[in-house]
Amino acid sequence: MDTVYVTGHRNPDMDSICSAWCYAALKNRIDSGHSYLPVRCGAMNAQTRYVFETLGIEPPQLVKDVYPKVADVAKRDVITLNITDPVYTAIKELDERTLSMIPVFQDMHEFKGIVSLHEISGFLMSDNLHTRPVYRFLTDNFKHVLPGYFYRIGREREFSAPIMIGAMPYEISVQRIRELGDVKPILIVGLREELISYAVENDFPAIVLTGLDEDKPVSVDFSSYRGSVFVSQTDTAETVRLLRLSAPLKDIINDNPVTVQSDENYETAKARLVNSDYRGLPVFEGEQFSGIVTRRCFIGKPQRSIILVDHNEIAQSVPGAEEARILEVVDHHRLGFERTREPISMKIEPVGSTCTIIFHEYRYHGVEVDKITATLLLGGILADTVMLKSPTTTDAERKAVEELGQLAEVEWMNWGKDLFIHSASIKNRKPRDVVESDFKEYYEGGVRFGIGQAEVVTLEDLPEARMELLEAISRTRLARGLDWVLLLISDVMKGESILLTSGFAAAEEKLIYTKNRENEFSLPGILSRKKQVLPEILRVVEELDLT
Repeated sequence: MDTVYVTGHRNPDMDSICSAWCYAALKNRIDSGHSYLPVRCGAMNAQTRYVFETLGIEPPQLVKDVYPKVADVAKRDVITLNITDPVYTAIKELDERTLSMIPVFQDMHEFKGIVSLHEISGFLMSDNLHTRPVYRFLTDNFKHVLPGYFYRIGREREFSAPIMIGAMPYEISVQRIRELGDVKPILIVGLREELISYAVENDFPAIVLTGLDEDKPVSVDFSSYRGSVFVSQTDTAETVRLLRLSAPLKDIINDNPVTVQSDENYETAKARLVNSDYRGLPVFEGEQFSGIVTRRCFIGKPQRSIILVDHNEIAQSVPGAEEARILEVVDHHRLGFERTREPISMKIEPVGSTCTIIFHEYRYHGVEVDKITATLLLGGILADTVMLKSPTTTDAERKAVEELGQLAEVEWMNWGKDLFIHSASIKNRKPRDVVESDFKEYYEGGVRFGIGQAEVVTLEDLPEARMELLEAISRTRLARGLDWVLLLISDVMKGESILLTSGFAAAEEKLIYTKNRENEFSLPGILSRKKQVLPEILRVVEELDLT
């Protein structure tokens, strides 16, 4: 099932986060074909944290971006092998399934490495070295690679040994065996009883008999033999070939392969794989194996699907939105939306809160608003309209808070006061957080500017924090490459604000606001950034002569 991310704007306020949570819940109720996940692209303010903690629910998941990730293309249902499986099995699976690589585990749960044609080739090429190769054998693997049966199973189930074929005369065979020194081989031999007896007497780790009729008895006494005897039902040459491939994978795997994380950027992982000698890489979530990616996984770049709530400008959205497939926009701000490649659903209403629009959507679709959802919607409306005091407030909000208060089983006025009491005091917050926690950037008339807003229950703390806030405003302007930065600090109880600025003389001398001192203006009766401050800033910018 495809996941659709429902996201508010950067530096999210309460309306942004509550609308994302509530709209995702609605979409999951009315559309069973997708999974809607509420996300946020910034830290929650104290007010929003208080609401979610009070309700005992998880807030939207924090995401850094919605760029395609490894998880979007990784193969999760993949074949795996055990370190004790024979090389033969790996070759067979790689060939028949046309695989790039196979993850290898111990006891099928602890990741140990990978096996691919590269490791297989290295194993087979080692046979061409000047010294006689020594292989590790697991007797349990004999029956997986060789047609035949055990005549007897010895005590030693795992051992390392060279392969010796008993095809020469007895004396020459013994001479060649003795040339191995203390190393005892695994003997592949027909029914040559004298040589078999020699192997038994010298306690070879295993004997593989070839060319033996099923009804023909072996007169050699194996009673004192501690090794295994396997009867191969194929010829000697094929027995040798297959026996080599019974070696366990643990001896040939790449136990330190390049890996990628599931949340790694798609392009970064693609570049890492393409610029390596690998044809596939294992994928991890932290330290837990979660799948693989191959070069074929990166042929077509995926797009994540998103719904924008409480904003419609890509510059204000989660990083990566410019590459995502935008399905819907639900917002109450001015339109600054860019051209799309295909038609999308847009729900734009001139109201005071996105939560108001989402409440309308619940009513339109006939979906019941439960207590938790009602509480979140109510909180978003009260926070964004400053308890209905903001000039952005419409009759839609006034009607909605009455209904939602009943559904949430709270008196909306008391609930609103409780919300703002839990807003952190300016002097107890980091200056940068005050400036940037609810910050929006704009570009108009050749001017790049940003306006932050902090809502408080008193302005008495401002003089103490003023200089640090101005320094933070200046740092934000430089860090973001802006021409002008403003911070609106609103006293929601008295319905008035103070505007601090980074300084932009040509523009600030045109403002209609009363200037208290350098970089500070008084805004009595003003609470709304969107409806009161932004229009004035846009007017000033339009009047600037920047030529």
